[in-house]
Amino acid sequence: MHLTPAWEYVSDTVMGGVSSGEIKTEKVAERLATRLTGRVSLQNNGGFLQMAFDLHSDAHPFNASEWSGIEIDVYGNGEAYDIRLRTDQLARPWQSYRTAFIASETWTTFQLPFDDFDPHRTEIQFDPHRLKRIGILAIGRVFDVDIAVSAIKLYRDARASSYPDV
Repeated sequence: MHLTPAWEYVSDTVMGGVSSGEIKTEKVAERLATRLTGRVSLQNNGGFLQMAFDLHSDAHPFNASEWSGIEIDVYGNGEAYDIRLRTDQLARPWQSYRTAFIASETWTTFQLPFDDFDPHRTEIQFDPHRLKRIGILAIGRVFDVDIAVSAIKLYRDARASSYPDV
């Protein structure tokens, strides 16, 4: 299922940090993409830049239980980035489910199974019935950020015959 995200830019300035960046929709290596660029700083207890979107604009959760995970086409600068998922069960902004990948300097498609997302600062296990938000983060160290996303979707593992057709 292809997603059509309304990407939002979020930085650590919401909590006093000084990282800076922006998101733009532009052509990157012959593809139209949303691109997050900037610089992560650890000053003032900061340390992240993010582009994220809600699956529903009305704050209701999305039932992603028919799918196996997230598939994403990315182009980057050879750095590690996180994908973070949030459900409506998480109350604190620092809680999420996360996994990491390296955004290489060629367009690469990653399939990230929901089972690979680790709970972060929560004991609640990921429930795909309650998916609310997906984010791409540059986090945790000083570095230049440059990551572009040309497509993001929910995918179904072909081997999982128990999933119904959509």
